[in-house]
Amino acid sequence: MTQPESKSAKVVGIQERRLGPTVLRTYRAKFDIDELVPNDRQPRAGSKEDEELQRQIEANDGIFEPLLVEPHPDLPGKFRIIDGERRWTNSRLLVEQGRDQYRKIPVEVTDRTLTDEERLRVWIYIHRQRKEWDAREKEMVAYRLVEFMGRASAASILGISIRELEKLVEVFELSERFVNLRDNGAGISWARELLGVSKKLLTPSVIDAVVDKVNRQRVTNSKDLRKLRSILADPVAKDNFLTRDGDLETASLRLGPGEKRRDPDFVSNLDATVESMKQLPWMALEDMKSDPEILRKIEAAEALLQTLRQTISKNK
Repeated sequence: MTQPESKSAKVVGIQERRLGPTVLRTYRAKFDIDELVPNDRQPRAGSKEDEELQRQIEANDGIFEPLLVEPHPDLPGKFRIIDGERRWTNSRLLVEQGRDQYRKIPVEVTDRTLTDEERLRVWIYIHRQRKEWDAREKEMVAYRLVEFMGRASAASILGISIRELEKLVEVFELSERFVNLRDNGAGISWARELLGVSKKLLTPSVIDAVVDKVNRQRVTNSKDLRKLRSILADPVAKDNFLTRDGDLETASLRLGPGEKRRDPDFVSNLDATVESMKQLPWMALEDMKSDPEILRKIEAAEALLQTLRQTISKNK
């Protein structure tokens, strides 16, 4: 009996596609939605459902950008999604609603199954190029990469040091303790603000107190955590904050005269800016090289800081 011709036997138009250091050989095709399988080691966790994306798919009469897929190593005739799981998920939801015109999905197919490291490197490169590598995602991806591959390989794939990687993982782990937030990703903002406080002041009891007050909605704005830099340096204010009924406002009222003379919001913002610059990974600096807009902003900041320094020095 003659065997049916496989998709690989029909492949034409192979082309090379460079994605950072990885060069892929790919071809274009259209596959049925059921021929595609999500990647169970996808770095981006959480729900992929997106009503706005569904509206875009309908408005464009289908998916505009092809999914990047590879031959599935364990399921003959199936293809695993490397990039595009959100597009696939929301197309599938439309099909389940009876819109069969979205069953056929445009894909770009690799001529072989990638290694785990190649797959992750490609995914990260694509998302950084799309500017989807935002503050709420990089910590989660770093954490997932450590789960998949260990710290050394994760740091290598991300192009950062082990120390930088551990900071990202620390932020993600802390973010998981913040619950009952309106936005599922908001815990990252809270964790980043809290870990911006000096390590000398940020004891386990302080972290526990902050998590408890945020979860009970005694503190509702993550930027308000910058006030902790003044509060934790004052023994009386700190003791008040650590009580169950204490909060940032009641603790601030107990600050000593020396702390009250300084503008706590200004000092907190300045500390946060410096800490943010310290944590900037070199891969982000590479993306900024020769960017005239970034250079103009740095020059403006330099001039402002110089003026500020001269003004404060004269008023001493």
